Amino acid sequence: MEEKRIHLAIDIGASSGRHIIGYWNGKEICTEEIYRFPNGVKEEKGHLVWDVDALLEEVKKGIELSASKYKVTSLAIDTWGVDYVLMNGESVIYPVYAYRDHRTEESVKSVHSIIPFSSLYSRTGIQEQSFNTIYQLFWDLKNGRLEEASDFLMIPEYLSYRLTGNKVKEYTNGTTTGLVDINTSQFDGEIISSLSLPPHLFPVLHGPGTKVGEYKGIDVLLAPSHDTASAVYGLKSEDDEPYISSGTWSLLGLKVPSAIVGKESEEGNWSNEGGVGYIRYQKNIMGMWLINRLREELAPDMSFTEIVEGAEKSSFNAIVDASSPNFLSPRSMKMAFDEALGVNNLSPFDYFRSALLSLAKSYGKAIRELEKNTGRKFRKLYITGGGAGNGLLNRLTQEETGLEVVARFEEATSIGNLKMQMEVYDELQ
Repeated sequence: MEEKRIHLAIDIGASSGRHIIGYWNGKEICTEEIYRFPNGVKEEKGHLVWDVDALLEEVKKGIELSASKYKVTSLAIDTWGVDYVLMNGESVIYPVYAYRDHRTEESVKSVHSIIPFSSLYSRTGIQEQSFNTIYQLFWDLKNGRLEEASDFLMIPEYLSYRLTGNKVKEYTNGTTTGLVDINTSQFDGEIISSLSLPPHLFPVLHGPGTKVGEYKGIDVLLAPSHDTASAVYGLKSEDDEPYISSGTWSLLGLKVPSAIVGKESEEGNWSNEGGVGYIRYQKNIMGMWLINRLREELAPDMSFTEIVEGAEKSSFNAIVDASSPNFLSPRSMKMAFDEALGVNNLSPFDYFRSALLSLAKSYGKAIRELEKNTGRKFRKLYITGGGAGNGLLNRLTQEETGLEVVARFEEATSIGNLKMQMEVYDELQ
């Protein structure tokens, strides 16, 4: 009997990373978590940064543990989008800024004075967010950080490079930069030239499944390296219905054959990001970040089960705009809620209920926009990721959207990552 191939998905989010072993048993993808480690931004000289050196060590540690237990055929890495590492040859140009850092706010205005956002949107289909890579790179340009830069590598590309020695850029995460042409699926040379960005930083983008190289006898492949792209690819849904990838962010969207860049999409700040043979037409909504930050301040020793049970009993129903930039990286999430609500000294459970209800209201608004922009009526809403297990949020979401909420508890991101690897070896039936 032929021995099963073993694959390794390295899935890294803004707050934690995990190494998931997977194999195909003839009917489904079976998984086992081998290693989990914390991740998070650090404050350095007034800026928020990533410790990519520590991240690389955690990635290698998890690979070693996996290889000590199994003969691993291949691995692939996915992470959050928009952030990157500038390189001068083999050396990192420090610091590696995190997307929640506020340094790019003026860059947005500067970029739009050169290329109006409506033109950017029609070419890339990417929503306006102050942390998009395009604005980060323009800030780098104006602050001299690109003068010696030989490469810019998105976080998964950087980690794969450190494992293999090969710098290979990937399409799905590339689209989060706001610099990829929706028609060619490659970097838009006209945008790059107009902004005076060095053209050598933008080589060919490769599709998921491409082999990057090898690490200690293990093939290193490109996953859909934006974690949401992997999650959507791995989401088990029987219908062509909307999804929410619910984690630090809530990504609510629909798989569509081509980008939707009409006036309604632009005004609603809908994004068209790369998928595996489709476009992810979606909206970024502040997700469990709200709950996590409130928990840190108000109830650090309380379990999420206790938080949800307490919020269920609360009768506080005031809401905030969950998409407001005031919640992106406040020094105090409680104070941000106090200011938005016009109240203070609520019980912790009142804050939690307000956050959950605000998210559900945002989902309802987004679903109505999605139906209008696509000319469709939906029946179900599939939710995956960490937020899928929040029963109260699921119920509130069902009430606000009018759709049947189907919670998928599997690690969809890791499944999507593993699924792509298995397709390379023609294992799935």
